[in-house]
Amino acid sequence: MVVRVWRCVHAASTIARVIVATDDERIAEVVREAGGEAMITSDQHPSGTDRVAEVAGRVRGAIYINVQGDLPFIAAADLEALAAPMLADRRLTMATLATPIADEHEWQNPNVVKVVCDASGNALYFSRASIPVARAGGRPSQALRHIGVYAYRRSFLLRLAGLRPGVLEGIEMLEQLRVLENGFPIRVVTSVAPSLEVDTTEDLARAEHFARETVG
Repeated sequence: MVVRVWRCVHAASTIARVIVATDDERIAEVVREAGGEAMITSDQHPSGTDRVAEVAGRVRGAIYINVQGDLPFIAAADLEALAAPMLADRRLTMATLATPIADEHEWQNPNVVKVVCDASGNALYFSRASIPVARAGGRPSQALRHIGVYAYRRSFLLRLAGLRPGVLEGIEMLEQLRVLENGFPIRVVTSVAPSLEVDTTEDLARAEHFARETVG
C-alpha cells in the first residue's frame, strides 16, 4: 500500500521530490526496491507532522506535503489542488483537503473525521463527531469529510513541531487540532477526486473492492 501511495504522489506535477519517511527499515526497503526514496526517521514521533518536520530539518524546501500511508488512491490532481493556494498566496502557512460526506454511515462513523469551515474556507474545527449538527435533524449538505493530507510552509512546519500537543488534540486524537488550539489557520481545499483512507479492517475491504472495480 505504501508503494501505491508513493506512485500516486510521484504523479503530481507540482511535487519536486517524494520521500517516504519511516522508522521501519522494512518499509524503507520495500520503497527502495520499487525505485522510491526512503528516509529513516526517529521512532519517537507522536504524529506524522513531527515526522515530516524531521525531514524538513534535513531536506530544505519551500512547501512540504504530508501524505500518509493510508491513502492508496490519493489523486495527483488533489495534491496539485492542495499546493495551488500555497503557491499563490505566501501568507498561507498550512492547508488540507476535504470532500462532501457521501452517506449516513460516513456521517456517523467516528473513524471518519469531519471538518467545519468559516466563510474564508479556513477550518473552524475538526472532530470525530458528526458536525455540524442540524437542529431540525438530518445530515447537513455542508457536512465535510476531512482527508488527512497537509501542506505546510517550511518555517511554520518547524515551528509547529516545537509546540506541545494540545488538550483537544489529545481528546480527539487529531494532530491538526494542535494548529487550531494555538490560533493558526488551516485553509481547507475541496478534493477534486474520490479518496479512501484505510484505517480499519472495514476500510481495507472497501479499498480492495475499489481497486478491483476501478483501478485493476
